[in-house]
Amino acid sequence: MKCNYSVELHKLITEFRLEVVYGPEDYQDKLISSRAVCRPALPLAGFFEHFDPDDIQVIGRAETAYLQSLTREERLFTLDRLLAMKLPILVLSNGVEADEDYVFLCKKHNTPLLRSKDFTSSFISALSASLNVHLGDRCTIHGVLVEVYGEGILLKGDSGVGKSEAAIELLKRGHRLVADDAVDIKKVSNKTLVGSAPELIRYFMELRGIGIIDVRRIFGTGAVKPTEKIDLIINLRKWEEGKAYDRMGEEQNYEEIMGLYVPSLEVPIRPGRNLAVIIEVAAMNNRNKKMGYNAAKELSDKLYNSMMAQTNDQK
Repeated sequence: MKCNYSVELHKLITEFRLEVVYGPEDYQDKLISSRAVCRPALPLAGFFEHFDPDDIQVIGRAETAYLQSLTREERLFTLDRLLAMKLPILVLSNGVEADEDYVFLCKKHNTPLLRSKDFTSSFISALSASLNVHLGDRCTIHGVLVEVYGEGILLKGDSGVGKSEAAIELLKRGHRLVADDAVDIKKVSNKTLVGSAPELIRYFMELRGIGIIDVRRIFGTGAVKPTEKIDLIINLRKWEEGKAYDRMGEEQNYEEIMGLYVPSLEVPIRPGRNLAVIIEVAAMNNRNKKMGYNAAKELSDKLYNSMMAQTNDQK
């Protein structure tokens, strides 16, 4: 499952506190480009159909027990056949000892050999989640990403519509800024999008008439956050007289980003509307919907039941 992106091996070694048993020259700069983390069960038995040599292979207690059931000659042949596939790295988990056979064969095939003390299943789960973040599909969207009551709110709209001003008011009310002007979005799973700011402009914000400000220095470190999932998209639109706007909100609209559909709202703005409060209410209402409560639907049901009751009384 090779991706268009990659992560340097030294970042994974540091993140998971991996012990380096053997590392060939420049191994720390080796690029990992597959999100898959596998236990080589069938390959150890000699079945390599559908085997992807770009995947990270992890040997735990079960694989070790199988290898120890073989003679040393069979074990060397089995591991040599696996490592001949030019693996990116081989990881021994759950405290499995790296004996001289592992070191000899990894040197022969120029494969980094690492060890983890974590349980195999826990290590694979955590590493897979990390690789999804590092290697996930990504795009950049013009907008502002803020965290409001634990909900990631992506504010979109034309330049000058007031996105940054709304974000500043939210910061003053205790919420947090993730990104201003440009939002880097990663697809970290089949259900989740995570946004962050480009490194160059992280925590900086442009306010027309004032210029560039450093949010972290003005409002403190508690007013910023490096990443946040995207739970709701709010499209800010200038108020148009005569246009019919949704007053009930019974139907949920969605916006597609990299194949995932995120709940979205269109909020008309004009002088006098407290945009920060509207965004706060939208965030709380979105959380209620995720918990199964829809105020618009409940009111609609009450109106319908009331009408039906009146109709029955007239009969």
